[in-house]
Amino acid sequence: MALFDENVEVRPAPRRRLSRGTVAGIWALSIALIAMLLLTILPTSFVIQQPGPVFNTLGTAKNSDGDEVPLISVSGAETFPTAGALDLLTVQVVGSRERTPSWIELAGAWFDPSRAVLPLEDVFPQGLTTEQRSQQSAAQMVDSQKEATAAALTELGYDVQPVVRVYSLTDDSAAQGLLEPDDIIRAAHGEEITDTDQLRTIVNAADGAPVELTVERGEETLTETVTPRETEIDGATTWLVGITTLHDYTFPIDVTLQLNNVGGPSAGMMFALGIIDTLTEGELNAGKDIAGTGTIDAAGEVGPIGGIRQKLYGAKDAGAEYFLAPEANCDEVVGHIPDGLQVFSVATLDDALDVLSALRDDGDLAALPTCGS
Repeated sequence: MALFDENVEVRPAPRRRLSRGTVAGIWALSIALIAMLLLTILPTSFVIQQPGPVFNTLGTAKNSDGDEVPLISVSGAETFPTAGALDLLTVQVVGSRERTPSWIELAGAWFDPSRAVLPLEDVFPQGLTTEQRSQQSAAQMVDSQKEATAAALTELGYDVQPVVRVYSLTDDSAAQGLLEPDDIIRAAHGEEITDTDQLRTIVNAADGAPVELTVERGEETLTETVTPRETEIDGATTWLVGITTLHDYTFPIDVTLQLNNVGGPSAGMMFALGIIDTLTEGELNAGKDIAGTGTIDAAGEVGPIGGIRQKLYGAKDAGAEYFLAPEANCDEVVGHIPDGLQVFSVATLDDALDVLSALRDDGDLAALPTCGS
C-alpha cells in the first residue's frame, strides 16, 4: 500500500488575509504603545504641587535626633494646657530640575483638584540651585518664626525690641572677614538700625563709599567699616554689603519653635496663635481642630502664601472643620473649598483671634468675613 504519491504536488492552504478593521486595530494599538512610551520618557518643563504634611502647633514633632518634642516650648513664663489643634499646612513639590514628572503624571495631576501643575521656572528659577533654594526656604522659616513670636508676645503685652541679625554672607561678600553670622547690626553711620530696609537705604545712600557699622557680637560691641560693591538688579544699579539678614528681636522670655525639614514663611500666623494659646488660660480654639496659613509680621499683619488650594485639601484630609485664610488669597480660594470645610478671611492676627473667640463663645460665625463676602 502506498503511503504517498511522489507525483502529487501538495500546496499549502492559502493564508487568510486580515480584515481592514483588524489591521487598523493593530496599528492603533502600536501607535498607542509608542505614544505611552514617549509620554513616560520625554522630559517635561513642569512640576506638581500637592498637599504636604500637616503639623499641629499645639502638638509635637520630631527634632533632628528623631525625638518627639513640642513644636512650641516656652521658658521664663507660665504656660497652660491646650487642646484640639491649630494646624499649619505645608505643600510638597513633585519634581525638580534633575527629574521632572512624566507627562502621564502631569495628566493625572491636571484632573485632581487637590494638585496643581506649575511651570518648572516658577518653583526652581534659572540660576538658583536646589541647595540654594533650600537655604533660602530655611532662612524664610527662621525669619517667620521670629516674626510670629514677636507678633504673639506683642499681642500679649510683652516688650519686644527689633534688631537686624546677620544670617549668612554671600561667597563674594564685601563683608567677608568683617561680619559673621549671628552678628547684630546696631547702627550704620551712627544711626540706630531696627530693620533691613533702613540698613539698605543707608548703604545705597553712601553710593559706594565705606559704611561704618556698629556690631554686637556676643558680649562685644565692635565697629567695622565695609565698602559695598556695585551690583545691577533688574536693570537698576544698587550697592550691596553681601549679607543675608533676619528681622530678629530681643524677647523678655524664651520661645522655641521646633519644626525640621519645613521651609518658607507661611507658618507664621499659626505659630503666633499657638504661642498665644500656650501662654494664656483656657483653650483659645475651644478645643476644636482649626487649620490655617499665612505669613505674619511683628505688627500682626497677615500676608498671602503659595499653594492655598493644596492647603485647603490638606486641612480637610487632616480633619479640620475651620480654615483661616489670608484675605489676599481669597481670589484663589473661591470655588475651591472642599466640602465640610468653613473658610474665614483674615488680614490681621486680631482677625484670626476674632474667629477663635466666636468659635469659643458660640458667636455668630455668619457675621465673620469669609472669602467672597
